[in-house]
Amino acid sequence: MSEQSRGPGATAFVPGHVTGFFSPYPDDDPGRAGSRGAGVTLSDGVRVTVRPADGDAPRITLDGDHLPMDAVTTVLSALDVADRARVVAESDPPLGTGFGVSGAMALGAALAANHAFGCERSANALVTLAHRAEVMAGTGLGDVVAQARGGVPIRLDPGAPTHGRLDAVPERTRVEYLALGDLSTAEVLAGDTDRLVTAGEDALSRLVERPTLPTLIDESRRFADETGLVTDRLADVLSAVDDAGGRASMAMLGETVFALGSGLSDAGYDASVCRTYDAGAHLVAD
Repeated sequence: MSEQSRGPGATAFVPGHVTGFFSPYPDDDPGRAGSRGAGVTLSDGVRVTVRPADGDAPRITLDGDHLPMDAVTTVLSALDVADRARVVAESDPPLGTGFGVSGAMALGAALAANHAFGCERSANALVTLAHRAEVMAGTGLGDVVAQARGGVPIRLDPGAPTHGRLDAVPERTRVEYLALGDLSTAEVLAGDTDRLVTAGEDALSRLVERPTLPTLIDESRRFADETGLVTDRLADVLSAVDDAGGRASMAMLGETVFALGSGLSDAGYDASVCRTYDAGAHLVAD
């Protein structure tokens, strides 16, 4: 029996999320702050279990390692269970490489803690808690609302539910990814974001005009090139996928390449394989 299935508690699954392009929109109210843009949610994701705290055991762990995470702590505090809850998470994609793992942990903790401790919050209220917590932690702007929806979400307006507005590309596909390293979301967002806003808004306009997967990946690649975020290692992989006739781009924000179909495999890389994930974040049946 795995650690996550022992004892009382609740478990949520939150899909990974790769942002292809985005425009940041900060706001003094973290519920209104967020981003416009688009990406894909993944069948590779994060399982988050919340159970009553037990003695001196670490309160938050990811893949067996103690991991302080401000967004998760903020969610638990908002639900008034921070001194009673233990969070145990297991992730398919790696942390810090552009898959929304921190957002997944915040959202998963909100869903699971609400159930485990009978907090009686609505779905939108829980998504709002997680979104606000991640914005306040500086670890993301749009992952939580996308992960709550699933599929291939298009973030038309920034912010948590009641403020944000979403649409989606109505297609599904195989996704490959290759994580090379991490990038700091906070550092990128602390710099000059004018180029991000301009490139992101242009990409969003073109995707809304033609909401297809080829448009999404092409606009993601254009955004990566125009913003200068592509590292030398990423450029080498992207060029190899191009030469193999595939479509690929950079995950925002991580030193990660994602491709639709078999682009990375065709280029000779040992890539992780998953699919877009139709369902959003949800509780896992006992």
